[in-house]
Amino acid sequence: MTALEFNYKLTGLQKYLEIFAKQLTGNEDDAMDLLQETFLKALIYREKYVNENNFKAWVYTIMKNIFINNYRRNKKARTIIDQTDNLYHINSGSHDTAFNPESIIAIKELTQGIEALDKDFRRAFDMYNEGYKYKEIADDLNLTIGTVKSRIFYSRKKLMENLKEYQPA
Repeated sequence: MTALEFNYKLTGLQKYLEIFAKQLTGNEDDAMDLLQETFLKALIYREKYVNENNFKAWVYTIMKNIFINNYRRNKKARTIIDQTDNLYHINSGSHDTAFNPESIIAIKELTQGIEALDKDFRRAFDMYNEGYKYKEIADDLNLTIGTVKSRIFYSRKKLMENLKEYQPA
């Protein structure tokens, strides 16, 4: 594919990418920044695109990965480093919600539900919730990516079945 064809295809996806960016960010300005960064990365890595692949999926994946990386970076930046003598606020972040009896019970039941998962399923589920990517989990557990995805899916499904009473009606 020539550079001109590549650019034409990329700009043809702009309105779809804008919609996807707005869904991810929930903010017009952030969506435009994400779109611009996606275009830049797609142009920089144009040589890595293989013609047989789905171009739209390739560009969407770039956008999704940029969003995830930015989210993780922002989350890490919001972590508070405690400078007090007794280390009272270590990485506490901001906690606006007060713990009430219902939330304490819900947390306990959720924790028990996670602990009740099969050991192999729980490890993949925990790693995913800690922010690991599917590939990283698969490499660590010596599994295929498909197996990791199915274990995470079934873990979520089992938790949702066990905790139906907490789901909104």
